[in-house]
Amino acid sequence: MKTELDPRENGLLASLPEQEWKRWQPCLTLIDLPLGKVLYESGVIQQQVYFPTNAIVSLLYVLGDGASAEIAVVGKEGIVGISLFMGGGSTPSRAVVQSAGKGFQVSSEFMKSEFDRSGPVMHLMLRYTQALITQMSQTAVCNRHHSLDQQLCRWLLLSLDRLSGSELVMTQELIANMLGVRREGVTDAALKLQRAGLISYARGHISVLNRPGLEQRTCECYDVVKKEYERLLPQSIAS
Repeated sequence: MKTELDPRENGLLASLPEQEWKRWQPCLTLIDLPLGKVLYESGVIQQQVYFPTNAIVSLLYVLGDGASAEIAVVGKEGIVGISLFMGGGSTPSRAVVQSAGKGFQVSSEFMKSEFDRSGPVMHLMLRYTQALITQMSQTAVCNRHHSLDQQLCRWLLLSLDRLSGSELVMTQELIANMLGVRREGVTDAALKLQRAGLISYARGHISVLNRPGLEQRTCECYDVVKKEYERLLPQSIAS
């Protein structure tokens, strides 16, 4: 398959053994992932799964009054749509593109048939699912026990880990929706980080100037999630 983007810029696709990769290659479709695009809604049966390459997708839980909070982020390390192969078909959360880019999709039928082979693909997806559950659990703990300042640091670091650069295009309103807090709180937290020389923020562009400083300022939650992804996901070909 000839495309302008290599599917194996996604970590899970890069980990597929050669035999599996030959089956997958003709079934992958390159897609645009523009900012704000909804990949699936709460309760809707999913028809595709998505593998971001240079985009970030936010998994959000939306309340009846429209308020929302982010429960996890997915980027070049992962897949959007785990409920499809886990047997549920749908989920109470919503998936929205948080940082624009591109990715690849495969149909639900293909994904389920590959998972049901009970080989490397199944093992790889289950390990990724465990890592994602860790991120969701740690996000809940962080939102309950740590300051907004620490939460923002964690969110910035997790997002940067899923991009190749050190800049995010993100409004304060969108960050507030992700963290489930008031916009004024995000403004204050961002100003503190800017005054400390850790980030610069202007017109929706956040540039990280001092990543080690950001890592020191955040809570333990970031490190827990990062180490679990490193432990569970292969750095080379899956088996």
